Amino acid sequence: MAAMSSTSPGYSDPLLHHLLTAVAPLDARAMQEAEARQAQLTKPAGALGVLEETSVRLCGIQRTCPPRPLAKPVVAVFAADHGVHARGVTPWPQEVTASMIENFRAGGAAVNVLARQVGAEVYVVDMGVNADVAADDRVLDRKIRRGTSDLAAGPAMTRDEAAAGVFLGADVAQQLVAAGHDCLLTGDMGIANTTASAALIAALTGAEAADVTGRGTGIDDPTHAHKISIVKVVLERRPASEDPLETLASVGGFEHAGLVGFVLAAAAMGVPVVLDGLIAGAAALVVQAIAPGALDYCFAGHRSAEPGHRVALQHLGLRPLVDLDLRLGEGTGATLAFPLVEAAGATLREMATFDAAGVARK
Repeated sequence: MAAMSSTSPGYSDPLLHHLLTAVAPLDARAMQEAEARQAQLTKPAGALGVLEETSVRLCGIQRTCPPRPLAKPVVAVFAADHGVHARGVTPWPQEVTASMIENFRAGGAAVNVLARQVGAEVYVVDMGVNADVAADDRVLDRKIRRGTSDLAAGPAMTRDEAAAGVFLGADVAQQLVAAGHDCLLTGDMGIANTTASAALIAALTGAEAADVTGRGTGIDDPTHAHKISIVKVVLERRPASEDPLETLASVGGFEHAGLVGFVLAAAAMGVPVVLDGLIAGAAALVVQAIAPGALDYCFAGHRSAEPGHRVALQHLGLRPLVDLDLRLGEGTGATLAFPLVEAAGATLREMATFDAAGVARK
């Protein structure tokens, strides 16, 4: 099928044009074949629930039925710091971001442990950490600058910086797919990134600050109230704009920009994406505003305990595969959910049909 644009009506950006027009609709014929095969498998119709819908969509993404095995998953942890940290929205020092990158590099973080269990590789992408970070074969240098500006005082970044972040994230996806990875899992790291995510979700959904602002790293009641007040200030300060890239620049983070490009490029290449939690959900809202068809290539790995993620998922129309009260980030929820995506495809590939198994139908 020839590539067709799935950009939102009225949205046109010459900088993103080539990336956006490469996002094709899912393959309708492959999905019809998948639905027909599901009806023939040795089980009552619908008995595998969400796995059935997941398998059908996987066929549409891969443009074939049954779907190919997902043999080489990869987690990309997009890392950046935030100027709003100076407002006291978290008790954790900003230096933790850089320290955690070294933990990822050494393989000692939660996402590293979980990734090893499911056979996924882990890469870290420095989009804007406020420290010198050494690049190597696992830590990729895509730094735009050392942290965003204070989004409570003005735009977090310029529009050009936001666009640069999108292109850099797209480049990471293209690099990973070229290396043979067939399923991309999103991750994130950045102290104060839940504040920026809450502001981005509120700006793109119209939700109230109190409804999308959670406790992040586990802040106390006074700090939580202060964090909500900061998000309110951000929303009042932000100029009205229907340009999603302008909204991203105004209240988002460099890791959000990278994740937007990562998802868009994956969709353009026909590769499935498993989204993590709050930060990925905020980025996915930008994707939805720019190219809603790209969301068809995404599976919601989990539902975060953060209230903003629940708002984002509802707006995105994505059903989470697991709900474990996670709020760590890093890609942990996406990594845990990956085996479910692969299992969904495996059932469609490997289950016997009623006729082949000689099982009577009702």
